[in-house]
Amino acid sequence: MPVPAAALMQTTLPIDLPYAPLQKRPLPAGRPREWYITHNRRLKAMRLAIALLDSGVHMPNQAHNQRIRNTAERIGIHPPSDTTCHMVRALMRYSR
Repeated sequence: MPVPAAALMQTTLPIDLPYAPLQKRPLPAGRPREWYITHNRRLKAMRLAIALLDSGVHMPNQAHNQRIRNTAERIGIHPPSDTTCHMVRALMRYSR
């Protein structure tokens, strides 16, 4: 059964960006370096997951690495690694 061409086209909704970033607080000292790397990776993954949800990407299988990286570019953050992209999809799987 053929699929209409309109169903195959990707539609992107505008991202709502009127929010000012929160004041950053210093991270606790004395933790291992890996803790800080993981912490910052989680924060980036959460920002990307929220931006993807706002733009209409609701399922993890819709969030391919390139789409996540394009979203990162649109919201003004550095391109995420493959590990961070995997974390974004993992966050989108939770239905809480």
